Amino acid sequence: MSEYSWPSENGWCQATGADVAWTETVRSLPVGTPIAGEVIGRQPFGAFLSIDGHPEAVGLARVDRMPRCMELPTVRQLVTGEVVWHAEHNHQVGIALREWAEHEDLLPRFAERVGQVVTGHVTKIAPIGFFVRIADCVEGLVPLTEPVADLAKSVSEGQDVSVRVIAVDLEGARVRLSAEGVGQDLPDVAIDWVFN
Repeated sequence: MSEYSWPSENGWCQATGADVAWTETVRSLPVGTPIAGEVIGRQPFGAFLSIDGHPEAVGLARVDRMPRCMELPTVRQLVTGEVVWHAEHNHQVGIALREWAEHEDLLPRFAERVGQVVTGHVTKIAPIGFFVRIADCVEGLVPLTEPVADLAKSVSEGQDVSVRVIAVDLEGARVRLSAEGVGQDLPDVAIDWVFN
């Protein structure tokens, strides 16, 4: 099975009479109604759901409501959420998944920590530097100022490191970090934008 599929490719078939039942679906699933269901398909724009107790309804959890560090649930995964909209043209019920709604974006907390040293762990080493996760869903690049022959000898994936928060761009979802002057034996690094 590929990463993306339509509900029909996974054996799901909408109940007959869904067009006729649409008015009843909207009435029985008003905005704010908690739901449970199963993922029946995935596309780059969201996950399709079969809503428990409503075989005529197709739920859609759109990716634009998904926190930037999370992923779409997998086909056959059981999920819970809440109705947030109705689309009459294709008889879909919009769902905000509970897991997404309860996720806290930790990036704004770093706006208050400019100038402070924080600890994170190295998640990836690249030719341009190394990536450091400083919180759940907050990861950045510590760029190198000059080429290092073997960066892997200085840092390794999984290693805890300290970095200084230089600036936070909430709109661009970026944190500016530096590993200079925080008492570590790391290669010289530049202060540059960090992407999460």
